[in-house]
Amino acid sequence: MSQYSHLSEPDPELPGSIPRIGGPGPLTEDMIPAMRQALDVPLSQRLDVYKTRLPSGGGDGPLPVLVYFHGGGWAFGGLDTNDFDLRILSVELRLVIVNVDYRLAPDHRFPTGLSDCYAALKWTVENAEKIGGSTDKGFLVCGASSGANLAAAVTHRSLKDPFFENHKIIRQILQIPALVHPAAFPPEYASELLSYEQNKDAPILSKELMDFLYTTQDPPPLLANHVGLPPSYLQICGLDLLRDEGLLYERLLREQGVLTKLDMCVSISYLVENHWFTEFRYPGVPHGFHAMLPGMRAAKKWEEDLCQGIK
Repeated sequence: MSQYSHLSEPDPELPGSIPRIGGPGPLTEDMIPAMRQALDVPLSQRLDVYKTRLPSGGGDGPLPVLVYFHGGGWAFGGLDTNDFDLRILSVELRLVIVNVDYRLAPDHRFPTGLSDCYAALKWTVENAEKIGGSTDKGFLVCGASSGANLAAAVTHRSLKDPFFENHKIIRQILQIPALVHPAAFPPEYASELLSYEQNKDAPILSKELMDFLYTTQDPPPLLANHVGLPPSYLQICGLDLLRDEGLLYERLLREQGVLTKLDMCVSISYLVENHWFTEFRYPGVPHGFHAMLPGMRAAKKWEEDLCQGIK
């Protein structure tokens, strides 16, 4: 997908220095506790960011249900990672949201986290009524980064599970998804999967860090059979080393008859002096930018697009 290489040009609003997670020096598993602590944003700081966005809510149920899997490279994150975002989405979109606290690597290696997520999916079906929801009203899964990997994996798995025969997932929402280990890139798509190398030194998520995280987890939804998957919404960042696998996954889904929506590419096209110009939503922004830089215009657009993608 060399035609997308220009999406790696940094957004003008992007700060000049954004730290990458990890380093200096080679990453090792004994560094993970300190990295988890560094990534834990204090509650007071989150309140400063989100207090102007907290909506008022109310109303009667039962409501559609969304099961959410947080990101963090399968090794970081927890219930607090997206707590405010999920509360806002729950009220604004009238959803019951189940926020899943799956066990993390390397303490609990693959497939432990994935098994936890699948168990949470089943728990949601069995307990939706108790928490004010109904899968008959709508049953969605959503995740970001490694959480999107888990969301895609449990959605695939549910297709052939009789347990979900009467509780079908109606939509998967995949934000900046990790979909296949680079060592397993299919040769026939090698010319399309260029961002892993092109954006190897990108801010926030580098190739060095992703290679390290992939040693703890490796479900590859991109390599699965996609027939029968529910409508899928994807959000992808231009300066992300995972960009091209997300773009390829969307295309493969579409080619197998899955209804898809992708936000990164065309927003508005317009003709000026016989030349078509295209605006991109968030081209030159890195993986996870919306969480670290919520004041950017692109971050606000990201949140607006997510709401539309869930609806």
